[in-house]
Amino acid sequence: MRATLLGAAIALVAGVAVATPAHAANPIITSIYTADPAPLVVGDTMYIYAGRDEAASGGSNFLMREWRVLSSTDAANWTDRGVKANTGTFRWAGADAWASEVEPRGGKYYWYTSVNGNGAGWMDIGVAVGDSPLGPFTDAKGGPLVSDSTPNSSGLNIDPTVFTDDDGQAYLYWGGYWGVRAAKLKPNMIELDGPVVTPQGLANYWEAPFLFKRNGLYYMIYAANDTNGCVTSSSYACQRYATATNPMGPWTHRGVVLGQVSSTTNHAGVAQFNGQWYMVYHNANAPGGGNFRRSVAVDLLRFNADGTMQRVTQTTAGPPPNPGTGTGGNIAVGATAATSYVSPWETLSAVNDGGTPASSADRSSPVYGNWPEQGTQWLEYTWPSARSVNRTAVYWFDDDQGIDLPASCRVQYWTGSAYADVPGQSSCSTAANTFNTVTFPTVSTTRLRLDITARADHSTGVLEWQAFAA
Repeated sequence: MRATLLGAAIALVAGVAVATPAHAANPIITSIYTADPAPLVVGDTMYIYAGRDEAASGGSNFLMREWRVLSSTDAANWTDRGVKANTGTFRWAGADAWASEVEPRGGKYYWYTSVNGNGAGWMDIGVAVGDSPLGPFTDAKGGPLVSDSTPNSSGLNIDPTVFTDDDGQAYLYWGGYWGVRAAKLKPNMIELDGPVVTPQGLANYWEAPFLFKRNGLYYMIYAANDTNGCVTSSSYACQRYATATNPMGPWTHRGVVLGQVSSTTNHAGVAQFNGQWYMVYHNANAPGGGNFRRSVAVDLLRFNADGTMQRVTQTTAGPPPNPGTGTGGNIAVGATAATSYVSPWETLSAVNDGGTPASSADRSSPVYGNWPEQGTQWLEYTWPSARSVNRTAVYWFDDDQGIDLPASCRVQYWTGSAYADVPGQSSCSTAANTFNTVTFPTVSTTRLRLDITARADHSTGVLEWQAFAA
């Protein structure tokens, strides 16, 4: 949260845990105001750890005394699991339940928090520990992990993010006032292991780091408030991102992944759940919301074939339900799409954005087309591990110009060494204004392909291509 907007110390108020379900929409919870979200996936559940905004309507400062847990089994419908820690969890602390994040290790869950210390200095980083993602959580250390007395600490010790690499080494990043810092953690997760360093390459860093890894590459998203392609006023912030081949950097800045939101602060996290990547963030869009009454939102996050991140589209509907691979759900939303060709003014990501077109001529959302290519073109889905699939459905795009309904189509799967036609598949229909379903005996594969043959002198297009788990 922005360090320039701080209030006096606040009194501790204990919360009551009440599980409150919410229907799919953004913000995901509107019964209270929530902020500074950090996601964690454990098994078939995604958890979001967030602070609670309690400022009065029209307030001009943050009032935050507790941390809450939200959960979902489909990334679309969320339940408030209630207060799982508060400033009273840390007897050495005074106030300000600011941004936090939970990291698992050895069957325990370590909750790293930004909290105002009672002693010398200002904001500290504390650590609580619990035996489950829902706690109960208790102080793991009896004092701050990072404070102003820590050598080379940040100008503002807030916004911890912890990442554990494949070799078991855990890393801590934190800091505000442009002062990003990093250090290794000891295996006990409550002590620094070596010096605090200043990472290089995080251009225009302001606050709110979040570290994760994908396909062997490290990603850092963070809040920036520059006016060089980020925001129009430095009172607001965007989310920039950088990549590195080492979790301590040096980092290479890549661009903006989340634009300005409706609140002045912009705090986000990233998680992969049921094969799909998501960005969680906050805004001021809930009824009565504002800069000090923020609410958590969730939207799809997509990557390009070269590993760069596409800018997140902020929605009010939120992502479509993603129940995973064992319940007959559409697993296309979690796949990486590829194609033989896409028109420069159209987009491949349209084919698995989870939408339901109004008609084959629907241009209310992005579309995929391969004009001016003719003959047979293909779309392909790839998953990081094998999926059991027994049905697909495609909604064709027809612009009544160069793109028309196809002449024919067929579904293929990757055998491990080559593509082959899916055996026993039903007819691949080319009807307009509907999902055309192809069924077949279950195949287990990491790749699925849709071959599309155009009519003479035309190209083809797709508004949505679904794939369903057996």
